[in-house]
Amino acid sequence: MLAKRIIPCLDVRDGKVVKGINFVGIKEVGDPVECAEEYNAQGADEICFLDITATHEGRGTMVDVVRRTAQRVFVPLTVGGGISSVDDFRELLRSGADKVSVNSAAVRNPQLIHDAAEIFGSQCVVVAIDAKKKGDSWTVVVNGGRIDMNIDAIEWAKKAEELGAGEILLTSMDTDGMKTGFDIELLNAVCDVVKIPVIASGGCGTLEHFSEVFQKTKASAALAASLFHYKELTVSQVKEHLEENNIPVRRVD
Repeated sequence: MLAKRIIPCLDVRDGKVVKGINFVGIKEVGDPVECAEEYNAQGADEICFLDITATHEGRGTMVDVVRRTAQRVFVPLTVGGGISSVDDFRELLRSGADKVSVNSAAVRNPQLIHDAAEIFGSQCVVVAIDAKKKGDSWTVVVNGGRIDMNIDAIEWAKKAEELGAGEILLTSMDTDGMKTGFDIELLNAVCDVVKIPVIASGGCGTLEHFSEVFQKTKASAALAASLFHYKELTVSQVKEHLEENNIPVRRVD
């Protein structure tokens, strides 16, 4: 089994790290570059920046934050938020991002996935899917959960892979920020229909939630934000717990 990845996520607004519950009621918690350095020291496998206001308010992603982080942090950096063109991909990759995550724009213009994968390679293209339970399946929501696109999330994951996505960042809007555990049912539904790696996001609250997601789903990585921001857990503690449960992880030196 490949080593499972632990990815701290930094939700950024106006250059500051923030964390809310269900994307509402947002609090500031720190400087993104300093937070990224701390996670790097703890043994994070990757770090994810999401500019949570970029799409909503039409603001471009914070290239300066990415550049400063890339100079000081040496694990892969994924950046998303407000990505709407191949030029946005190019700018972020040149600034030091290793992967670019695209969400709303890909839903509205799926060709963007294909074009970015063709120019930069699938390994750079992460399709972020925010999914919300609707009847017997899940629907794709965008703009921080404010708009229901009436697209089946499972079908959209399959299409994203076909178009050239190298990875899916799957957030359950039903569990996000709730600390009740990852959405196992949603993750299994998506993992069953795609071959590319799926990152589990939304709902993690305890060490056991990390081991549970890897024992019960085929997710290749788990992402968390508030747990790490508020120092309730460290990446090192999560990895120790996973090792104790015979789940392979990259060791922290």
